[in-house]
Amino acid sequence: MNQTFTVTGMTCGHCEMAVKRAVKQADPHAEITIDRSQNLVTIASAKPREDLAKVIAEEGYGVAA
Repeated sequence: MNQTFTVTGMTCGHCEMAVKRAVKQADPHAEITIDRSQNLVTIASAKPREDLAKVIAEEGYGVAA
């Protein structure tokens, strides 16, 4: 299931990699697309939305539903 999050605080490619790494640790099979200019992270994953938001927030980024 595709889930889209508004994620603030991503300012560079390193930030994108940190978000991707965190999501992949939670779900190794997740497919992640990031549009930093729009602050959007789209994740194809069967994991609950709350779990995905939590791992992104734990990396230090703001997450809005």
